[in-house]
Amino acid sequence: MTISQGTASLQAVAAGDLARYYLTRGIVAVGWVAAAVAIGTANPAVAAVLLVSYPAWDALANWFDANGSGGLLANPPQALNVVVSLVAALAVAVALRSGMNAVLAVFGVWAALAGLAQLVTGIRRWRKFGAQWAMILSGAQSTLAGAVFVHSAGGATVPTILDIAPYAGFGAFYFLVSALWLIFSKRRRTA
Repeated sequence: MTISQGTASLQAVAAGDLARYYLTRGIVAVGWVAAAVAIGTANPAVAAVLLVSYPAWDALANWFDANGSGGLLANPPQALNVVVSLVAALAVAVALRSGMNAVLAVFGVWAALAGLAQLVTGIRRWRKFGAQWAMILSGAQSTLAGAVFVHSAGGATVPTILDIAPYAGFGAFYFLVSALWLIFSKRRRTA
């Protein structure tokens, strides 16, 4: 079934599938934050892997979500997010050679662009699923955080993975809230 929204169309996804997707995204982000705090702060090699893996995971997750929602062609914001996140993962790997200020700048550009894509995806899904306010808020906050990261990257203080961990933590929060909201909304409708 396809839902028409202006000139764009969005293939309907079962709310349960979307809730599971959001729940998975939230749990992975919580795990990433835990690893960043527990291991990444003391081990630069682990921090490097974590920093590259975060946008790479975002690309993979958006690809799966888009494919479950009608494919990349039916979901241009997610297609863009896949490309931007893959490029960001590669750019982070390269930026690691220049230092954490460069990494933070790359993360900033990525967070801003991925946030805009998430914002548009949340708006597109609003009519069908509801419960997208957290995703819309998350996209807006990601865009703002990206601008802050880019600005901070030019500072004299050398950032660490702990400067990025709160960003991932907020992402986890929003994904988990969205998952729970969809789950409870579905239960209320079926009760």
